[in-house]
Amino acid sequence: MNILVCDDDIEIVEAIEVYLKGDGYNIIKCYSGLEAVEAIQNNDVHLVIMDVMMPGMDGIKATTKIREIKNIPVIMVTAKSEESDIVLGLNMGADDYITKPFNPLELIARVKSQLRRYTTLGGASEKDKKDCYKTGNLLIDDERKEVTIDAEPVKLTPVEYKILLFLTKNKGRVFSIDDIYENVWNEPSFNPENTVAVHIRRIREKVEIDPKNPKYLKVVWGVGYKVEDI
Repeated sequence: MNILVCDDDIEIVEAIEVYLKGDGYNIIKCYSGLEAVEAIQNNDVHLVIMDVMMPGMDGIKATTKIREIKNIPVIMVTAKSEESDIVLGLNMGADDYITKPFNPLELIARVKSQLRRYTTLGGASEKDKKDCYKTGNLLIDDERKEVTIDAEPVKLTPVEYKILLFLTKNKGRVFSIDDIYENVWNEPSFNPENTVAVHIRRIREKVEIDPKNPKYLKVVWGVGYKVEDI
């Protein structure tokens, strides 16, 4: 498999290449966010290891651009351990993170974990499975009535499940509170704002890393809610 490694520190790129080549991976080396985006467009890449702090286009902006091109795992590398930086990277589309200095064995383990999830859950074949609906690392198997994030099960109430399923089936589309109520409860809506809002909040608490800055279930102010098409 091809792994793209991007860091403006040449020594770090070379070190990661040594670690991963020993496990049989082919490494594509980049030294700026812009170079990484261009490499994604021109190569068959299965996973990205992206430094956050780089001059020009940083790792956050590069990850956002990559997400517009391909839905492949991105592991962010940062010299900072502040929670805000980690949350920002994850909300911008990263799948995992590791902080410098890192243990080579930990890096390899994270790479293998993300590739395993991608090949079993994130490939095109998963989208074709009957009654399965996916956006980013959120997967709903409606046949089994199961919801997973990063292959980890999420426990929802029946109503929470129906709301998330309805929005994920129609990911990218914005639905008003009345639309959501009528489609989930199957009855005419009558002042449903509080009822729907409470369920949305509870769903976010279960599926979002940072419920106040949601990646999946978003509000469009003055209009309604949607599940982001990632």
